Amino acid sequence: MKKDYSLFNSWHSNWSELKVVVLGLGVSGFSVADTLAELGSKLLVVSEDAEAELLDILDVLDVEHITGDQAEGLPKRVIEFEPDLIITSPGVRPEHPLLQWASSREIPIWIDVDLAWRLRDKTAKAADWIAVTGTNGKTTTVQLVEAMIQTQGLRAIACGNIGVPILDAIRDPVGLDALVVELSSFQLHYLGHIEPFASAVLNLANDHLDWHGSFEVYGETKSKIYQNTSVACIYNLNDLATEKMVENAEVIEGARAVAFTTGLPSRSQVGFVEDILCDRAFIDDRANSALEIATLEDLSQIGVLTPHLMANVAAATALARAYSISPESIRTAIRTFKLDAHRMELVAEVNGVSWIDDSKATNPHAAAASLNSFENIIWIVGGLLKGVDISEVIESYAGRLKAAIVIGLERENVLDSLGKHAPGIQLIEIDNSDAVMHDAVKAALGLAKTGDTVLLAPAAASMDQFKDYADRGRKFAEQVHFQLGVS
Repeated sequence: MKKDYSLFNSWHSNWSELKVVVLGLGVSGFSVADTLAELGSKLLVVSEDAEAELLDILDVLDVEHITGDQAEGLPKRVIEFEPDLIITSPGVRPEHPLLQWASSREIPIWIDVDLAWRLRDKTAKAADWIAVTGTNGKTTTVQLVEAMIQTQGLRAIACGNIGVPILDAIRDPVGLDALVVELSSFQLHYLGHIEPFASAVLNLANDHLDWHGSFEVYGETKSKIYQNTSVACIYNLNDLATEKMVENAEVIEGARAVAFTTGLPSRSQVGFVEDILCDRAFIDDRANSALEIATLEDLSQIGVLTPHLMANVAAATALARAYSISPESIRTAIRTFKLDAHRMELVAEVNGVSWIDDSKATNPHAAAASLNSFENIIWIVGGLLKGVDISEVIESYAGRLKAAIVIGLERENVLDSLGKHAPGIQLIEIDNSDAVMHDAVKAALGLAKTGDTVLLAPAAASMDQFKDYADRGRKFAEQVHFQLGVS
């Protein structure tokens, strides 16, 4: 007999009636298992990879689990278990045999965000959700919004694709005023029904096409974030795709469309008048006046002042203003905010050469934001391209390139594109080895002159040669400091 899932829409629902398979035991998977164990659901955790410490905790919680080779494909135990529900880690592809089996039997497939939405009434006050996605800039924007809300004395936390698991946030014993939820395209693919207070798509460009299959599907997936928004849909005035998403979204009556821009703001927009960040959206006389929020000098306290940073701050400001955060709180948050490591981070400036770590630029769109910020660039580029063509960004920014140092396993595609679209620059290929970053920095040191910028913005994922993008950035900084003799 199929369950009526409309009955499972509260922390106080009878979750003990459900048999749930949890697929994956990463951060989100463990939080799902921990939460549902607390609620009394019967659980089966399936994960090929699992930390021994987490398995020990599951044993203490008396949660059944299958790991290693036994967890591959569709384990027999899953069929025997006869689950009512599957909650998957969002990185698991829809083609996974277990998910295909569940779909064929019309067994619902959720992620932790779906569960968190249904459990949001655990405390007396359910937190408002502010949801953010985009190809690039999500984390910075989410963290800025979190800081802006906290500066006003409210309780907010960044969660979802970053920060604490969203189910841990939901279970905060005191309760929160707002959850600032970063959502990846993987999460949005699976996501069911939520009702954000405000939502934003920051930008849209080719990424994860190997996962989604096409740019069209990727864009449709991102657009889901605007559905059922109650107060404000924030879009990028300089990215037509985001505006079309808002136009096509089914929102709650009364929700407004508000743009952010790095240029002059018109009515119902947040943007810049010369060197001042202004709000023309959340004021009474938005037709004739603008409210000063902060200055470019304030923004420069965050880090290297670039158009990309300006866009992120404008987007965060629009979301915070939608939530009635004061200009004073926003300005204070901007002045004290610091970017995450490996995001447009100045590693060193020696003899007139700037060394910039933007290892978090894991796709061409993110790299474009870096390339657009500097001149005379010695570009360290390459890695796992994830099915994305790098040619367009090379063609667009060839005039800024002095040289390119190509790393990564998929070097051939990068070298071919550079040869075709930036034929006048010097190319250096770094062979795959344990010393890849040492060799890349050494090559850059031999090329760099006063006025140049050595930019690590790989436009690709890192897992071919590094643990992750942070590891790639750390090794870059270590080699820069070592070879330049600075600390």
